[in-house]
Amino acid sequence: MSEIRVGVFGVSGKMGSEVVRAVTRAEGMTPVGGADLGEPRELVNRAQVVVDFTHPDAVMDNIEWCLDKGLHMVIGTTGFTAERLERVRELCAAHPEVGVLIASNFSIGAVLMMKFSALAAPFYPSVEIVELHHPNKADAPSGTSATTARRIAAARQEAELGPVPDATVHDDGARGAVVDGIHVHAVRLQGLVAHQEVLFGDTGETLTIRHDSFDRVSFMPGVVAGIRHVVDHPGLTLEMESVLGL
Repeated sequence: MSEIRVGVFGVSGKMGSEVVRAVTRAEGMTPVGGADLGEPRELVNRAQVVVDFTHPDAVMDNIEWCLDKGLHMVIGTTGFTAERLERVRELCAAHPEVGVLIASNFSIGAVLMMKFSALAAPFYPSVEIVELHHPNKADAPSGTSATTARRIAAARQEAELGPVPDATVHDDGARGAVVDGIHVHAVRLQGLVAHQEVLFGDTGETLTIRHDSFDRVSFMPGVVAGIRHVVDHPGLTLEMESVLGL
């Protein structure tokens, strides 16, 4: 079986550099080039799969460029709105032979944290999310926290729970963002990598589900699994659950 040739957009960044190391170590795949913002994307022309860890302002153009060339993609760049996802679906429909995976988090622990949070959501009237990241992160709230909030909201709706109780009148921004009715608080602090806790509450008890990534190497098993997935699964795959068999 021939090796999977992998290119990286954002190759010199912290995540991109880690991807190159992970692909080099992985059985059955090899890195064949990469490009940073402003560099010619043709540097990855020998690739079969392109991994994108760039910037929300660049990722949509990168997707269109790759799909036009028949290159599969694994995308960890965040900032995907409903409109952006609809555009990706259109591009995938126009290139049905290409596989695209978009995931808000590639850490196995983070995927499980989101899964466990959705399972817990119907049992607690109160829930809030705190996400903590390094200060160079471009988006807030994080893609992981927004995905978690949407899944919690969907589980609450299915369980016919009402709005999260909150008597706050004078806010001035202290209550954070609101994603599908769930408050999300973003911390940006030097020394952090990627962390999130989901706090559930009911009378007499609380439940906290927390995940911590202390090193970007924690994302690499998911990235490698995603690379293997897209070459055999054309079309759009959202998030890591199906990749991991959850």
